[in-house]
Amino acid sequence: MKIFQTINPYDGSVINEYKSLSVQQVDIILQESQQAFLHWKKTSFQQRTEVLKKAALILRRDKDMLAKLITLEMGKVITEAKAEIEKCAFTLDYYAENGEAYLKNIIINSSASYSSYIAFDPIGTIFAIMPWNYPFWQVIRYAAPCLLSGNVTLLKHAPNVFGCAKAIEKIFVEAGAFQGVFQNVIIDVDVVEQIIAHSTVQGVTLTGSERAGSQVAMLAGKYIKKAVMELGGSDSFIVLADADLEKAVKVAVNSRMMNAGQACICAKRFIIQETIKDAFQDAFLQEIKKIKIGNPLSEDVNMGPMARLDLAQKVEKQTQESLQKGAHLLIGGNREDCFYMPALLTNITKGMAVYEEEVFGPLASLIVAKNEQEAVAIANYSAYGLGTAIWTKDLEKAQHLARTIEAGAVFVNAIVHSDPRLPFGGIKKSGFGRELSEVGIKEFMNIKTIYVNQ
Repeated sequence: MKIFQTINPYDGSVINEYKSLSVQQVDIILQESQQAFLHWKKTSFQQRTEVLKKAALILRRDKDMLAKLITLEMGKVITEAKAEIEKCAFTLDYYAENGEAYLKNIIINSSASYSSYIAFDPIGTIFAIMPWNYPFWQVIRYAAPCLLSGNVTLLKHAPNVFGCAKAIEKIFVEAGAFQGVFQNVIIDVDVVEQIIAHSTVQGVTLTGSERAGSQVAMLAGKYIKKAVMELGGSDSFIVLADADLEKAVKVAVNSRMMNAGQACICAKRFIIQETIKDAFQDAFLQEIKKIKIGNPLSEDVNMGPMARLDLAQKVEKQTQESLQKGAHLLIGGNREDCFYMPALLTNITKGMAVYEEEVFGPLASLIVAKNEQEAVAIANYSAYGLGTAIWTKDLEKAQHLARTIEAGAVFVNAIVHSDPRLPFGGIKKSGFGRELSEVGIKEFMNIKTIYVNQ
């Protein structure tokens, strides 16, 4: 039995301890999940919709308490934590209002048959492995369509946010989900294969690192289970010479520094057209200086600590390695325990850690491009392909460039973000499959052809 501790990254205090489940306990939970699926899949859309709606109400009712839990466990500033809870409630409402329509039969007109159509059936238990950086949002964005569609789920959350995992399970139980429909499993990584191998588990969804995704995807392949992998990103933020510079800079700093830079869709590589490089750089520095760092429970603080000491140390290491290869540090870059001071690096070249790797912290890298073609080439020179932002006043040009970008999403004159109305996911080492929207709800459905002849 392993003991997990949740630790407040702001002051290092221990919040709680959790005992891992035994192999026998996990097997019982898997059996409960199978029994729950047999009943849950037979419930009406109306019944499932009511569960989602009530869960949204509970989230809004308990927003302050739940946001504080997020902040204590992983250091997100309280204003961002409250916004995360609101986004979760919105997503639950969105699927409650639209999910049934997304899963209606699709009629195929064919003179060769009496009736032909495509039906969408739930497949079973979906095993989810979720990260700590958005401890409620990452869970709700897969769980809302999963449960609405008639599937059930097991959640393995990150150990440093087990309190959040416990709270989410409690919310769905209070909202009226059957016993076993949503279960939180406190396990170590050595039990993951046992769960994926089980016959009741028919799908695996993971949001996390490239390394974790590779290992879990191999297991899903070994046991022939459908998988969705939402992995890392090294998102580009392209600013062309004709962009609204003032607006672009404000959004750029927000896109890099939100959640202390700990988001897969944070802008990480800022690719700036040469003629506006100095103006962009100067304005970016001024915006960084406005960031107020401190106790994340304070409403007027913009940035708290990173979620764990090892994470802050990794960003510090990537910074130092890049400096040794010739990068220039213009501001920040020093670390105090879990706090990493917001930083801007310039003179970035290929081979540097900040050019080649995902940087999961409040460190921005500024790269100069001679023209828009070179900007796109730099953006596409990445092992990742999650999201890209393009800033220009020429919307026709922007849409043309967007089609040449190798990423799952391209946002023009806007911050890259997830929205339940839009598909979310990446290509290359950013993973495969999609979450959210009509596309996401069908990922773990049996897309069944029904052909009826007279």
